[in-house]
Amino acid sequence: KGTLKVENLTFQYPDGDAPVLKDVSFEIKAGEMVGILGRTGSGKSSLVDLFLRIYNLEHNMIYLDGYDIMGLSIASVRNTMGYVPQDNFLFSDTITNNIGFSFEYPTEDNVVEPAKLSDVYENIMDFKEQFNTILGERGVTVSGGQKQRISIARALAKDPEILILDDSVSAVDTKTEEAIIQNLHRIRKGRTTIFIAHRISTVKRMDKIILLDQGKVSAIGSHKELMKTSALYQDMVKRQTLENIVQGGAVNEGL
Repeated sequence: KGTLKVENLTFQYPDGDAPVLKDVSFEIKAGEMVGILGRTGSGKSSLVDLFLRIYNLEHNMIYLDGYDIMGLSIASVRNTMGYVPQDNFLFSDTITNNIGFSFEYPTEDNVVEPAKLSDVYENIMDFKEQFNTILGERGVTVSGGQKQRISIARALAKDPEILILDDSVSAVDTKTEEAIIQNLHRIRKGRTTIFIAHRISTVKRMDKIILLDQGKVSAIGSHKELMKTSALYQDMVKRQTLENIVQGGAVNEGL
């Protein structure tokens, strides 16, 4: 169903000298669209590593639909999830095969709608070979933004119970980001979607935002609630608004 519950989670990497997550607790209900926000080094990506069972942890710290994640097979955990990493990897293969990676024999029918939803369809249609275009290793033949959107399309094609996007719209402009998030709101109803982000604009319309700071949960709430209750969140909004003004972007808190 896509429920994730984290209880008193403390985690230290095997070669680390201090915990990167400390006594973290929160719940993401099935069908929620949630932002996990924090500055660099706050523990956001470490949390994703644990959701995906890239590292083992103690029992009874993360629950997937009520089951201890450490009691489930790695395959069953990962089959439940679609993941778009920060460092998007594209294969030296056709765009169809890149987007349709979760299918044994992907066809254009499997990939057209995900490409539209991730706002990359028109770019693909501009290529001479369209969906049959061969991408260079690691996607060297497309721009950073196109690479990110093809990776998002790949995760959407899988239609997972839980979709995790780890800073996955950082290389696109805010207009494209807005279009992708609106599409996800529409098509992911009833399915859990988690955005890991450092940009307020990415998470401000989510059902709730989990704010991490130095490996701990600093605050949980909607954008409006955090604007009233969290000094750290207010500070992040202020700083990012100023950055936008300097770069000639939005002047208001709308970011």
